Amino acid sequence: MEQTGFSRIVVGLSGGVDSATVAFLAARAVSAGNLLAVRMPYRTSSPASETDALRVVQALGCRTERVEITPMVDPLLGLMGDAQGDAAQVRRGNVMARQRMIVLYDKSVEFDALVAGTSNKTESLLGYTTQYGDAASAFAPIGDLYKSQLRAVAEHLGVPAEIVTKPPSADLWPGQTDEDELGRTYDHLDRTLFALVDRRWTVERCVAAGLDRDLVEWVATRVARMEYKRQMPAVAKISLRTPGIDHLYPRRRPGSRR
Repeated sequence: MEQTGFSRIVVGLSGGVDSATVAFLAARAVSAGNLLAVRMPYRTSSPASETDALRVVQALGCRTERVEITPMVDPLLGLMGDAQGDAAQVRRGNVMARQRMIVLYDKSVEFDALVAGTSNKTESLLGYTTQYGDAASAFAPIGDLYKSQLRAVAEHLGVPAEIVTKPPSADLWPGQTDEDELGRTYDHLDRTLFALVDRRWTVERCVAAGLDRDLVEWVATRVARMEYKRQMPAVAKISLRTPGIDHLYPRRRPGSRR
């Protein structure tokens, strides 16, 4: 924050443990008065999510705004034509995530703040995010925390227990949960990811250590396949110095105001 010259933070508050944890961290870092929590429900969003988001606002005493995204999402989907089956759900979820990104970045200009990301390490590695949607942010406070680690951090920070213990859900449609959609539990996924990524174990070593082969192979394949979501757009290098490749500077350069 100091290197960028900003002193305020904007975060999208969904009512889930990820965004709640980021809000609590942000309030500690810049004070509740410099935090804007934006609630962005869709017409199918659970009322419980709104209740839990307001629990966070009440606990922190931060500023909050509510922006209903239904009038933005539905006309866009209608103009582009309806998809069918699973594609319709994926498409709607992506449009919702990207519309929320638009709102957050608009609010960041109004509030003169940086957008804090709410994606965790598990989601990032598995690509369980929307590119340029919920994956878009100025910085990612919990991006190196697995979901199972995040719960412990949330408890330590004082995030309301109702939020910490409820089943994780992107709240994209009624009754949706992350673990149902992924087909695996976060605990199993995190153990496997830790072995493959942090310990750099091979698939065979993971299996020898007692991890399920099918799960290990599925995770390893998905992590590799979703690498494109974790990268900036690839640049075709044709000059001596190319931005993002060999023309690199720290976030704050000498003489810059930000």
